[in-house]
Amino acid sequence: MQIVLDGVAVQGRRDPMLAPFDLTLGTGEAVLVAAEPGHGHTALALATTGRLVPSSGRVTLEGAPAARPPLTLADVSAVVDVPGVSEPVESIPVHTHVAEDLALARRRTLPRDVAAWIAAHGLDDVARLRVDQLDALTRTRMLVALACERPDVHFLVLTLPDRHGGAPAGWWGVACDAAAAGYGVLVQCSRASARLLGAEIPPDVTVDPRREPPLVALRREFPVARPEAEPEVAASPAEPEAEPVPAEEPVAAADADTEVLPPLAEEPAPAPEAPARDAAPTTDPDHQDAPSEGADR
Repeated sequence: MQIVLDGVAVQGRRDPMLAPFDLTLGTGEAVLVAAEPGHGHTALALATTGRLVPSSGRVTLEGAPAARPPLTLADVSAVVDVPGVSEPVESIPVHTHVAEDLALARRRTLPRDVAAWIAAHGLDDVARLRVDQLDALTRTRMLVALACERPDVHFLVLTLPDRHGGAPAGWWGVACDAAAAGYGVLVQCSRASARLLGAEIPPDVTVDPRREPPLVALRREFPVARPEAEPEVAASPAEPEAEPVPAEEPVAAADADTEVLPPLAEEPAPAPEAPARDAAPTTDPDHQDAPSEGADR
């Protein structure tokens, strides 16, 4: 499955928000897109996930699984920590935000369920802290894990995780882990953060680099596991082993048929005996002779 952006651009009220941009994002891929902070990041995140109709260009979803009703781009994608759109409320406790996101994912949100999720993701020590007290890596790891809880989601768009500080290798590692698990992950960051990750980005030459289109700085591909193929391979060798058993049964059945044929010929033999008994009344003249002889006497 993949998302294809072909010449996608977003026009603002006064200035362009996103210059024409091309991108292909598939499941099992982590793509790093670099651009200067500004409205372009938000516009790209919303257009990529089908939450904003671009002014020009086209966004298509290819290879979506069959469903009724058909899955849309918004169904199979999630925007993670987009400023002013999906970023968490900074003042609420971590366990409250976890409960809210689990509810959005249609998961049970009983206290024991929330506590179990927090424990499974190693967040026991920070469960009572406010969201704004989390370090950048813990925050990103929690938000990505919560987005993966949503049904039908195969694509994640993580916007400007570097705005929270910390080493870029941390949140880039979280994105790569999600891609290795089978998700398509688009990460948006500044050009400076992309350079720290080893991306070769040319220097800014325009007066206002915010109006330049984003650059695809890094791309990592991971093999997508296909567990459904394993049972088919395991079932195929089992079929030849079962073939000799049914092969012997028809032979035995054929022999039985040949053995049964003589008894079938013998079974009609008693059949004539039955009519013989029925014919006993026809021998009444013999029995009638006896009483006639007694009468003579």
